[in-house]
Amino acid sequence: MFESRPDRDAEVALVGRSNVGKSTLMRELTGHTFDTGQRPGVTRSPNHYDWTSEDFMITDLPGFGFMEGVPEDVREQTKTDIVRYIEDNADKILTAVLVVDGKAAVDIIDRHSGPDEVPYDVEMFHFLRDVDVPVVVAVNKMDKVDDRDERLNELCDRLGLYPPWKQWQNTIAPISAKRGSIEPMTDAVRHHLHEAERDDLFQFF
Repeated sequence: MFESRPDRDAEVALVGRSNVGKSTLMRELTGHTFDTGQRPGVTRSPNHYDWTSEDFMITDLPGFGFMEGVPEDVREQTKTDIVRYIEDNADKILTAVLVVDGKAAVDIIDRHSGPDEVPYDVEMFHFLRDVDVPVVVAVNKMDKVDDRDERLNELCDRLGLYPPWKQWQNTIAPISAKRGSIEPMTDAVRHHLHEAERDDLFQFF
């Protein structure tokens, strides 16, 4: 499933747990509707949307984390596949967009923070940085969050970024994909594309 990656030298990858709105964001970016299941965890292989002439693609990786009705071993395998995919293509991934649910992310992280447990989102954030992939955290569904600044500061804190969040605008991007309000994310992605000397890809963001 993961072997069918188109041969492109430049990629922006969307990662995140199931049900955070990755597919909605993908649709917002590409104008293309992908076949997503009604249940979390239905997308098991990456969705690639590519522009051959530009040698570029956007990839929506399968959701990780808890998925109802999905056995633990399948869940772990999916996570392993995602990690391997990122490791194998790290030199081609110009930016990874880690999508989290603005309303639930901090609670989920806190719920899974134990002595021998690192929450998936935090683990993925640090893993991406470890393999030198610039990461933008797209904090989705912000239209449902009341205490916006407080919530974003808490998220920064959990990710090991020193609050206030506003000093991390190339990393933390509050968005609402369903409402088409994704500018903070596209600005942050453009920043990283610029750093990679790929301003030609701005047209897609």
